Amino acid sequence: MEHPGMSLREQKKLAAREALSWAAIRLATERGLDQVRVEEIAAEVGVSPRTFNNYFSSKEEAICAIGVDRQRRIGARLLARPPEEPLWQAVISAVMEQYGEYGEPDREQVNRVRLMAGNPALLGEYLKSHHEVERVLAEAITERTGITDELRPKLMAATVSAATRVALDHWLHSGTEKTLTEILRETLREVSSGLPDLAICVAHHRKMKTC
Repeated sequence: MEHPGMSLREQKKLAAREALSWAAIRLATERGLDQVRVEEIAAEVGVSPRTFNNYFSSKEEAICAIGVDRQRRIGARLLARPPEEPLWQAVISAVMEQYGEYGEPDREQVNRVRLMAGNPALLGEYLKSHHEVERVLAEAITERTGITDELRPKLMAATVSAATRVALDHWLHSGTEKTLTEILRETLREVSSGLPDLAICVAHHRKMKTC
């Protein structure tokens, strides 16, 4: 699968990392994190443990890296968007292209992964990867815009990251029949246009209930 904005070498490296990450996630959710060894993850992909260690320092890093690598692809897509396209529109398009590429995820599988993320052994690596996710997108935003102010790209990247987490939580736990991509697009459009005054939203909701 080609990723606009990336060289062939970068795409191959990312594909190898992703294969190892998904193998680690799959084995850990099936057996439990403590019951999985690096050698087994490498064998699942058909590479040596040495190759695994070229990409990751631990199985915990491999598991948490999937979000970072997704953000790298989003960043590459953002840089490949037409330069005249408004920034928020370009960011939303880059995010939606990436999420739409793999189809709608399975709720049960996502829930298992999120439960596994609560493992104390993963906490430090998870927090590290969360910071990296925002840094990667902030760098892509900075490169696209050419601005030297670090604050705004970081703020925008953090906003996109938060909106993605909220969309995922809503999709998992609200009982909605909407797809994750539908909710994610709606959420990103909300933050891109500036959230409305919640007091106005509440008043509108109450009015609609009385109609």
